[in-house]
Amino acid sequence: MQVQVARIGKPHGIRGEVTALVLTDAPDSRFAVGTEFVVEPAKLGTLTVRSSRWNKDILLLGFEGTNTRNDAELLRGATLFFESDDDEDDDAWYEHELLNLEVRVGTQKVGKVIGLRTQAVQDLLLVEDNEGDEVLVPFVDEIVPEVNIEEGYVLLTPPAGLFTVNKETTASDESGEAADIADSEGKPE
Repeated sequence: MQVQVARIGKPHGIRGEVTALVLTDAPDSRFAVGTEFVVEPAKLGTLTVRSSRWNKDILLLGFEGTNTRNDAELLRGATLFFESDDDEDDDAWYEHELLNLEVRVGTQKVGKVIGLRTQAVQDLLLVEDNEGDEVLVPFVDEIVPEVNIEEGYVLLTPPAGLFTVNKETTASDESGEAADIADSEGKPE
């Protein structure tokens, strides 16, 4: 199985290094010198790590054959994958497996998965709801009890307000016509 481990960002410096958005929890071992990655888009072939170092919180990677800033610019936006035989963890999913899965609450479709943000404390599912708004859902067992890749859905048991708490006010709220809050002259009752 191919596992996505990074997305290449902008070039860094003039020696062909690039920034990398790390999508793995073991970056030091995953990006060791000599590691070879399958690259998407496929036209870029494979990439072999020449150098790997941290600059503050940003991983900088150099690849064999990428020696100038112009070479590095050609890699911008590429995605790095590696081959894995590791199917030990049944409760682990990778972003590419979750993308476009239907999001359900009970039997009702409430949106689709558009991404995964890996965080130090907990991961977050990025869900596009039925109105096209983005909702961040904590990827924990209590809220996401079931992920069914084969049938193409994620089941949620969201707390009240998860899909509405950050929504904009409705047009009637903006007009100030909240009858239970103010009388006809706009004074509180």
